[in-house]
Amino acid sequence: MNPKIGIIIVNWNGKKDTLACLESLSKLTYTNIETIVIDNGSTNDSVQAISSAFPQITLICNNENLGFAGGNNVGIKYAIANKCDYIYLLNNDTVVAPNLLNIFLEHMNALNRPAILGSKVYLFEDQTKFDHLGGIWNEEKAQFDLLHARSIDDGIKFEKPIAVDYVCGCSLFAPTLAFQKIGLLEEKYFLFWEESDFCFRAKKNGYCVFVSPQAKIWHKVSASFIGGKPHTTYFWWRNRLLFIDRNLSKTKKEEVYRNAIVPEGLHILKLFFLKSIQLLFLKLLRKQDKYLVRKQKWNIYRASLHGIKDYLSRSFGNAPSWVFHTNESSSQKTKRYQLHKTKS
Repeated sequence: MNPKIGIIIVNWNGKKDTLACLESLSKLTYTNIETIVIDNGSTNDSVQAISSAFPQITLICNNENLGFAGGNNVGIKYAIANKCDYIYLLNNDTVVAPNLLNIFLEHMNALNRPAILGSKVYLFEDQTKFDHLGGIWNEEKAQFDLLHARSIDDGIKFEKPIAVDYVCGCSLFAPTLAFQKIGLLEEKYFLFWEESDFCFRAKKNGYCVFVSPQAKIWHKVSASFIGGKPHTTYFWWRNRLLFIDRNLSKTKKEEVYRNAIVPEGLHILKLFFLKSIQLLFLKLLRKQDKYLVRKQKWNIYRASLHGIKDYLSRSFGNAPSWVFHTNESSSQKTKRYQLHKTKS
């Protein structure tokens, strides 16, 4: 038994990270693989750099950024057409342990039933500490509880397979048959929640979902995607509502809206209006430093509300451009303002 594994990596202007990821894949001890890089319309020299450094890989270029879900779906379709037995979705900003695929195959064979597997995902900058180990759905909060986020791996507590409701999409191993039976990633999400949706659908179709404790990768978690950024909160809110709509029964939807969604939404709306008034006064009083600090927080509330609005209007795909243009930190804006004031 020597199944073919298609490894799918989506690149978008991430040349340096993607090259490091591909270098780590070149050291895998399992060799019946096809590495498939999907370039999502990069505007730098990613394509040339990747093809020059790794001419043996399959490189597919999209004309535009299709998001994490859309980019991976291009690779999944290719892997299916080219007779891959398993598909492994891997973030480009990761490096992997050499025995990773051997571990996945051993665990899959030991389970002897349909399964979706994830790995231990460590922080790249602190290589004994987890990013997180997947999630468990919390009906009361209408969101996922991330397992062992930022916990230190002591080599004792986390050595048995862990049953979860979803594994992180940065490291998701599945039989090709799963995508043929369940369907591809839902492209409406564009970014975030798509792997949760896929794993939920898999469980409804008889698949179990586990973290394989001996399978290990290290993830360069981007500061731009950690909580507290407008585009992060936009995608999180919009796609959270889409996930609920797609995966919960009518009765469960009513419960989570009554107990969690509506109270949270109203609280955000209240804070948005209060912060708007505060910003107005700070602007009138010419308190520029404080204004810039407060506006960063205001933009997060604004992005959350915009995400809710876009879900209600069924506007999916990429986020509006303004949520990306507000990512400059308040300290950076303050320094820029002070420099401008000094020069003037």
